[in-house]
Amino acid sequence: MAAAPPLKLPSKLPSPKRTSSNGSPRKPRSLSIVALKQNGSLRSHGTPGLRVAFQGSTGAYSEFAAKTACPDCATVPCRSFADAIAAVERDRADRAIVPVESTMEGTALRNYDHLLRHDLRIVQEINLFVHYCLLAMPGVRTAELRRVISHPMALAHCGRALERLGVDREAVEDTAGAVEMLRSEQMLDTAAIASPRAAVIYGLDVLAGGLQDESWNVTRFLLLSKLPEPLPPSSAGKMKTSMVVAHRGGSMTVLLKILSAFSSRDISLTKLEINNPTMEGKGPVIILDVRSPAMLKTFPHVLYVDFEGSIEDEKVKEAIDEISSFSVFVRILGCYTADPHIYDLH
Repeated sequence: MAAAPPLKLPSKLPSPKRTSSNGSPRKPRSLSIVALKQNGSLRSHGTPGLRVAFQGSTGAYSEFAAKTACPDCATVPCRSFADAIAAVERDRADRAIVPVESTMEGTALRNYDHLLRHDLRIVQEINLFVHYCLLAMPGVRTAELRRVISHPMALAHCGRALERLGVDREAVEDTAGAVEMLRSEQMLDTAAIASPRAAVIYGLDVLAGGLQDESWNVTRFLLLSKLPEPLPPSSAGKMKTSMVVAHRGGSMTVLLKILSAFSSRDISLTKLEINNPTMEGKGPVIILDVRSPAMLKTFPHVLYVDFEGSIEDEKVKEAIDEISSFSVFVRILGCYTADPHIYDLH
């Protein structure tokens, strides 16, 4: 494969671009500031002191998403998503950021399971355009490569480009970890797939950009907190609520009733997904019942629902009450300001 010319990367990471869901440019704007009172101090998305835990090493896409959502935060790298969530539960971090779905993989990035098993709340969302680059040690040429390392999903997303390169593939824990390994071990026959930001951080060359099979590759991240945040005033923008509905009977009947509860009140859904692992021969869905006393419950299938509106809205309260009347279990996962923007590393 003919290598693309190296990207000209600035020494300092530029401010992210904002685009609308249809790809057209939007005027940059400040992220909403929502205060959180914790440990006796007032913290917000836009002020120093907020600690955000993420899975991966410095330079990971999750870290960039955290820095975009909370520009002045301190990031806390963790080995796994479970470790990032545990950091919040043990007060070692104020937020955990986790990817939950992408345009290429759907909900294969299923961190909803972690969310259901822990008493954390969604307090913010962010959509990040994932741009994959081929990174190598300074001076290494594409023709000298024998192997490419990266996160398994990054390797899968760049399958066609790697096929043309004709190199071996090796999966590691995360994209930035691959870059860290490449640099620390001075690998001269190996490249890593990661972000252009990782190239700046670790001082590597970008041999090619835009490696992903599909040009439109967006991942949605959720920021989780142990404490709920005060809801912003209605003037701050549209609100979104996430909930999970569990039941034990046929999912289609409950699905139709849920649709009716929202449509009769003119409430728009932004996500409706059935998780039925028992059909694949897997175990039941495990959910923490956060009501006192907290306990884990199991269900054969659940529905994830995102809808426009705040839990303070009367028609939303009525819809939730109606759904609760025919469902075994309903849990609100979070209520937060909707952010329709797509943020880019460039």
